[in-house]
Amino acid sequence: MKHAGETIFLGGGGTDHAEPQGLRLDHANRHGLIAGATGTGKTVTLQILAQGFADAGVPVFLSDVKGDLAGLAMPGSDVHDLHPAFLERAARIGLELSYAPAPVTFWDLWGEAGHPVRTTISEMGPLLLARLMELTDAQEGVLDIAFRVADAEGLALLDLKDLQSLLVWVGENRKDLSLRYGNVSTASVGAIQRRLLQLERQGGDRLFGEPALELSDLMRTTSDGRGQVNILAADRLINAPRLYATFLLWLLSELFEQLPEVGDPEKPKLVFFFDEAHLLFDEAPRPLIDKVEQVARLIRSKGVGVYFVTQNPEDVPEDILSQLGNRVQHALRAFTAKDRRALSQAAQNYRENPRFDIAEAIREVGTGEAVTSFLDRKGVPGMAERTLIRPPASRLGPISVAERAAIVAASPVAGRYDTTVDRESAYEILAKRAAESATSEEASEQRRYKSGRRYTAPSGGDASRRSSRGDTVGDAFTKSLARSLGTQVGRTVLRGVLGGLFRGR
Repeated sequence: MKHAGETIFLGGGGTDHAEPQGLRLDHANRHGLIAGATGTGKTVTLQILAQGFADAGVPVFLSDVKGDLAGLAMPGSDVHDLHPAFLERAARIGLELSYAPAPVTFWDLWGEAGHPVRTTISEMGPLLLARLMELTDAQEGVLDIAFRVADAEGLALLDLKDLQSLLVWVGENRKDLSLRYGNVSTASVGAIQRRLLQLERQGGDRLFGEPALELSDLMRTTSDGRGQVNILAADRLINAPRLYATFLLWLLSELFEQLPEVGDPEKPKLVFFFDEAHLLFDEAPRPLIDKVEQVARLIRSKGVGVYFVTQNPEDVPEDILSQLGNRVQHALRAFTAKDRRALSQAAQNYRENPRFDIAEAIREVGTGEAVTSFLDRKGVPGMAERTLIRPPASRLGPISVAERAAIVAASPVAGRYDTTVDRESAYEILAKRAAESATSEEASEQRRYKSGRRYTAPSGGDASRRSSRGDTVGDAFTKSLARSLGTQVGRTVLRGVLGGLFRGR
């Protein structure tokens, strides 16, 4: 793809669309917005920007909600139906069109359309898990206690069964834990367990586990210096919108926490495209929105650019929208009063251009056109322009199953995440403790049982009386005789008896 110095060329603006419009790489970490109604060209714009970043040596992460973005992995074709129109557009905006693929790595939560992608329960943390499961404040408090207990007890939380077994232990020990951490109710524990079962049915059991995703595998470059384009297959994941949004937010948070400060680099270390961004903010609690705002504000200093892709700028909270310096606004519909208010609001986010009315332009631009505004050399928002978007260099639309399989097999991370590893963690440790406790209790019970059955002769006269009652007459006589032998009288009696017996013979 063609670059104007340190700029990703996006299209032509101005009179007759002859003025190049592009995104400066040194301001690409100031984030951006791609907005517009369905069918107006958002996906193609995202594809063009992603390949532009990759060609400039910047790794990219994006989610493929409809399967269309997989075409980044294959070159465009001069036998495509749109090739003549592409050539005409390229000539109009001053672009020498050539087709080429981007280096792509495919990822998939289910491990079917790409490499498996996982994280652990501990890495996700209680805040995002509570959001994922739509917990109440009280339930979130119990979940937070469970995480504290896991830290105190040295219990690794890796997958769902780890958290489920820990919650069982928390419920059984709720009285002691309530004294230390605050109230732990069985109702809250039960509610969390039910939500975990729902999460498991949605595919959460695939998301949590090991080997967990290494962020370094998302930031690879090829031997010729191009950035890797990481595509998450989300056409199935989007059916669980809360899981989709939470996973992407977790990934963004991990980038924020792990990457070092780099200030304002010449180009980003990574660009993150958040498609269907409205799912992140729908019914989101204020603490979560605050977290997103904090990440968006501070992650730019880590060299990461975040680009939200959505239908309407109103989908993004104002505090976050104000931080998005680079904007591409495709057409918005204005059929109702609400639509017209949204259109007017979108127009207010652009620097005015005396040559046209921005609101009117946003309503009128056709497919493949947009109102754009990029940060200039000084970091100031550029004047709004009606821009004719350039044709993509890679294929438009999906790729075949065979093509995808070949790319996955040749991937630099092939085989690294394919096999699940289930090492000792909370589930195994708690199960072992329970087994040891049961064995110890059984042994103790057996000792008590045997102690109750064993005969122990009492001491003193009681023994003489008990034994004499149980003896026969002969036994009693013999024992009495034996005791008497120890006395002089006894010996005299014995001699008399024996002498009489012999005389009788």
